[in-house]
Amino acid sequence: MLAAVMMMGSLSSCNYNSLVEKQQNVDQAWAQVENQYQRRSDLIPNLVNTVKGYSTHEEETLVKVTEARAKATSITLDADDLTEENLARYQQAQGELSQALKSLLSVTEAYPDLKANENFMNLQAQLEGTENRISTERKRYTEAVRDYNTSIKKFPTMIYAGWFGFKEKPQFKAEAGAEKAPEVKF
Repeated sequence: MLAAVMMMGSLSSCNYNSLVEKQQNVDQAWAQVENQYQRRSDLIPNLVNTVKGYSTHEEETLVKVTEARAKATSITLDADDLTEENLARYQQAQGELSQALKSLLSVTEAYPDLKANENFMNLQAQLEGTENRISTERKRYTEAVRDYNTSIKKFPTMIYAGWFGFKEKPQFKAEAGAEKAPEVKF
């Protein structure tokens, strides 16, 4: 009997420690996602100011980008508050900012001098690189969440996970309309 209790305790601590490690991996991956979104947010004022210098009559687009950035940065999501609803709100705000940036970059097509401006080209390249980093970090977060969620659902770990309050973490969902290929017109 004592041996069975000791074995249960040993398995429990191993499983608990493994779950803590996996939960920390999820938290770290989420922090990297937020870090890249912050990097994008930090680049936007410089990009907007550069475009402002060339296009005085594109005020509406610049305002939309600024407003979308303000909304996106006002929604913060701590790793402990990762729920389906909170992640969906966060993702929606970031998606609105992405759309506003696409509008801004498409407006610049009308300004050949702007497209040739070294500052603008540098900022645009940094923004493109940041978008790639965001994608990479979201993928890493998704992998960490998958590993964690799988672990808390496996037997016998699911018993310990329930005892110690380990809850499932949410995944990113594709944006509405992402299943449709974009229409390209020349």
